[in-house]
Amino acid sequence: MQFQISNELIEKIQFLIETKKDEELKLHLDDIHHADIAEIVTELSQEDAIYLIKLLDSHKTAEAIMELEDSVRERILESLSAKEIANELVEMDTDDAADIINELSVELQQQVISEIDDEQHVEDIVELLRYDEDSAGGLMAKELVKVNENWSVVGCMTEMRAQAENVTRVHSIYVVDDKNRLKGRLSLKDLLTAHNNENIRDIYIPNVDYVTVHTEGEEVARIMRKYDLEAIPVIDEVKRLVGRITIDDIVDFIKDEADKDYQMAAGFSEDIEVDDNVFKQTRARLPWLLIGMFGGLGAASIISGFQGAMLTFPKLLLFVPLIQATAGNVGVQSSAIVVQGLANGTLKGNIIAKRLLKETSLAIVNGLCIAIIVFFISSFGFHTSYTESISIGVALISVILLAAVIGTIIPIVLDKNNIDPAVATGPFITTSNDVFGILTYFLIAKLILGF
Repeated sequence: MQFQISNELIEKIQFLIETKKDEELKLHLDDIHHADIAEIVTELSQEDAIYLIKLLDSHKTAEAIMELEDSVRERILESLSAKEIANELVEMDTDDAADIINELSVELQQQVISEIDDEQHVEDIVELLRYDEDSAGGLMAKELVKVNENWSVVGCMTEMRAQAENVTRVHSIYVVDDKNRLKGRLSLKDLLTAHNNENIRDIYIPNVDYVTVHTEGEEVARIMRKYDLEAIPVIDEVKRLVGRITIDDIVDFIKDEADKDYQMAAGFSEDIEVDDNVFKQTRARLPWLLIGMFGGLGAASIISGFQGAMLTFPKLLLFVPLIQATAGNVGVQSSAIVVQGLANGTLKGNIIAKRLLKETSLAIVNGLCIAIIVFFISSFGFHTSYTESISIGVALISVILLAAVIGTIIPIVLDKNNIDPAVATGPFITTSNDVFGILTYFLIAKLILGF
């Protein structure tokens, strides 16, 4: 049965903490998965959460800490000493330990690192800190199983047993030469069925997918998805094997990127958490709100330029919200499809032109359908004249077509200039289409109605 947190469980844990029944508390949580421990910690008060983290074995709490939301983990770490943080890091894989170190102040980083006795662990963490966190070097872990091509099968088995003690999951066995350069991978089946006196060079598979330390995280994710990889080796500039990226690491990266893109599409200029202070949240939200404000003022100035027409054809003003809403929705839909294609690598080369053609075709079809419906509603529901209804319908088709083109082209242009195209799916597209939509609407109305 899947673990479920209940009020009774939380109350029980709070009671055991309050009465200092440590042995009973440890026994109560002994068989609970570290991810569930993290969920329990989140439900506790700050004081109780710290008590639990300090009480339980670091082997369990280290993994639980990595499962916490960033804001919760930050509060936990602030309440631990440098030595206590170091004890947690020793139990983590190097990539997770480097992530934790990155969240600390520079001063605390040095204190924590100095408290770690395992020199190799420290060396590996420091190496990972050199790389951009969104690159393969920043995503990789140093823990892996590798064998030398010159080893015998018997010697290989002995070495693998020793290496596997430091590896949580053995996804792949990598083969290197005497200079630690990646040569290929080793099938466990081939290793088990080989004769003891055979050498690894005779049984390993030379074809292996890999990335370099500077490969961007999005490209790593694309390669792993394309080839259904559970792990991928990472090499440096001279093809030396320096680490591996596992599927759980790349899933976390994809989630973080999706969260960033979602916030950007919603109009946030920086990453924020729900419990961030008012100043930080205001700083993240206000820039796009100001852009939207100026967009609205631009639309208002366009409408003010047609005040004379409003006196002659007052019912045109009733359909301004419809024009703005339709233009914004179409633009967001088109840009969302393009951003998705750019993110997963399916939109490139000649496909871009095909995408634009498809979006314009869809815009024409959707525009015709909406225009016909609006024509009848405006004629019989709002009692507009025949020519007014025609102008509204033609304007709708034109606005939808224009919004589709803008929504398709802008993300591509942003991507070409190394700007995250996700910015195009939010207020940027909505605001620009509002302005251009209103302008198009009144220009077409002026052309048809002759004001």
